[in-house]
This record gives sequence, C-alpha cells and structure tokens, in this order.
Amino acid sequence: MADRSEYEAFVTGAWHRLLRTAYLLTRDWGAAEDLVQTALLKAWLAWPRIGHEREAYIRKIMVNVHVSWWRRRWRRAEVTSGSLPDHEQEADHMGQADVRESVWQALGRLPDRQRAVLVLRFFEDMTEAQTAETLGCSVGTVKSQTSRALAKLRLDDSFDFTVTREADRCTSTGWSSTT
Repeated sequence: MADRSEYEAFVTGAWHRLLRTAYLLTRDWGAAEDLVQTALLKAWLAWPRIGHEREAYIRKIMVNVHVSWWRRRWRRAEVTSGSLPDHEQEADHMGQADVRESVWQALGRLPDRQRAVLVLRFFEDMTEAQTAETLGCSVGTVKSQTSRALAKLRLDDSFDFTVTREADRCTSTGWSSTT
C-alpha cells in the first residue's frame, strides 16, 4: 500500500501548481479542480510505481484526461460562474487585468494540443524535452506546435501586445508599463 502521509504531503505542496496548469488547460475553475482531482486519484492508484518525477507524471495524466474529456465532449451539467466570490482579486496596475484576460481568451481559441504545449513550455517553464515527454510526442512536434500556436496568437486581432526593446517597456492597447 502506498504511503498515505507522503502522498498527502505531495498533494498539499503541489496543489496550487497543478490547479494553475489545469485552469490554463480548461479555462474553467470548476473543471480545473475536477481535472486535478481526477489526476490525483489516478496517481494515488499508481503511487508506489511513480518515480521521483511525480509532478511531471501527474501533469501528463492531466493532459491526457483533459484530451479524453474533450474527445468525448464531456460537459458539466452545472454552469460555473466566471468569478469566484470567495477569492479576493489582487489590485492590477495599469490595466494588466485586461491584457491577462485577452491572453487567456486567445489561448482558449487555440486547439487543445497547441494550448497544452504553450501552457507547459511558457507557464510551467518546462524545456522542450520535458514538454515532449509529458505530452508523449517528439521534441520536433513540440517545436512545430509551439511555432504554430505563437503564429496564431500573433495573428489574433483580439489583442495587440508588443514589446518595444528600445524603450524597454511593454505596450498594449491603452496600457503602458512606464508612465
């Protein structure tokens, strides 16, 4: 039988990171929690066999389960709200919330595979090799999916976010990090 205290310590330490990844995949907090719980249940059943890369293993489970749900057109009977009343929003400076929301929406319009690659590469800071291992594909596939996803984001008219290196400032429609 697996060591329950070790598993509980792992879940306590990794919960927020796994939930963030799940939210970036699903774009819905309720579905993200379901996804993490499903992945952790599957991990518990295989806990004695999982090596030292437990978080990567669980992320791979999450990606696979998310794709499986999407393929089956899995839908929740209840509709979750766009905001959670129990969580306080941190004060966003100079319209960062608008930029963040437009990025989330643009990510949501990408195909699942491309979104998963971007989430793992840029939000979870995984290398191309780690991303390929997590998704069960080649490094070349990660590179091509990343390239295609970034090209789609560049063509997305819903947000205009550019970095001006000369002034070392970020600009977006109606927002500037320097005043």
